[in-house]
Amino acid sequence: MLRIAVQSKGRLFEDTMNLLSEADIKISSSKRTLLIQSSNFPLEVLYLRDDDIPQSVASGVADVGIVGENEFSECGEDAQVISHLGFSRCRLSLAIPKECDYTGLQWFNGKKIATSYPNILRRYMNKHGINADIHVITGSVEISPGIGLADGIFDIVSSGSTLVSNNLREVETVTESEALLIGNRHMDKEKHAILNEMLFRFEAVRSAQDKKYVMMNAPKAKIKEITEVLSGIKSPTIIPLADEDWCSIHTVLDQKRFWEIIGKLKELGAQGILVTPIEKMIL
Repeated sequence: MLRIAVQSKGRLFEDTMNLLSEADIKISSSKRTLLIQSSNFPLEVLYLRDDDIPQSVASGVADVGIVGENEFSECGEDAQVISHLGFSRCRLSLAIPKECDYTGLQWFNGKKIATSYPNILRRYMNKHGINADIHVITGSVEISPGIGLADGIFDIVSSGSTLVSNNLREVETVTESEALLIGNRHMDKEKHAILNEMLFRFEAVRSAQDKKYVMMNAPKAKIKEITEVLSGIKSPTIIPLADEDWCSIHTVLDQKRFWEIIGKLKELGAQGILVTPIEKMIL
């Protein structure tokens, strides 16, 4: 049995549970307890505060954990990064009141900065030779300048709306963050085998993201030109039709270039273009 520590609430909790669900690992949501076992996979989920996850994994209370890169970096616990998961992206940034005239990082010399991430901030300031007074706050960091508690803040930024509503502006991005899968360094072979199966499922889910399965009918005379336009995983599948002058072409397209490619296909005579989402993809 593999034990995974996950955040007990918030956006990272929701993204993590969605990933487990898409990987067909069933976790009951009807009865929330501290520890709950999957009904169809040798995994049990331990719900913790986000800042407790790195220590729980490093100490072996949990075998693996999903945690924000920001929290893992701040805690400095001895656990290994197994995978970058690509969701719950944000950044850690310095922000100051909008009316302040910002002249560069030296502006923070002698200033008081409120943050919940003193270790990351201290390393950054030391690296750049800035002598600032770091004031540790555990919540609502963004209100600190408005009540005279600090000159600026260092905090998580996603959309930036919280900064705007508190009359702040972002001036320096210190580091980017996303969800990490971290692991204990002393897992046995049995747990590693379960972990590898879980990683295989996660990768199948991630590979399918932003991908579309596309089927179309096309004139055989245009096959060469159409296959040059398509940017699928490998060569597209070409299937003959009852009409000897036509064929059916199947491929996978990246959604980022989807409309651009579809337009070119229509120009080359493709018809009956059918687009379907991909749930999972094994590479």
